[in-house]
Amino acid sequence: MKEQTSELHVNPSEETIRLGPLAIRFLIVGEESHGSVGVFELTVPSAQRLAAPAHSHDHFEETIYGIDGVLTWTVDGRQIDVGPGQALCIPRGSIHRFDNHGMQDVKALCAITPAAIGPQ
Repeated sequence: MKEQTSELHVNPSEETIRLGPLAIRFLIVGEESHGSVGVFELTVPSAQRLAAPAHSHDHFEETIYGIDGVLTWTVDGRQIDVGPGQALCIPRGSIHRFDNHGMQDVKALCAITPAAIGPQ
């Protein structure tokens, strides 16, 4: 039987990171997943746009799972609405951004594979 070398933790990062009106709370960090995945909760208030320009990631995929509200993602020029119970995988290198055009706050779960970013 293989011996485990680290303790298991629930929500290792309780820090909420604010980027303007956005809130990001990491739930799983790379150190906890041996670098395989980083997972964070994203909250976007109603009628808010991503302040940063469209961007891409060359070193990881970003998968979005809608929990509350509808977030409009623009991926390589195509608009895609992601609502509760829906998921979108943004491939490496795809230029993307998001906006909340609705009157409801959005909450989404985001997974970064591999865990190339974290709260640090």
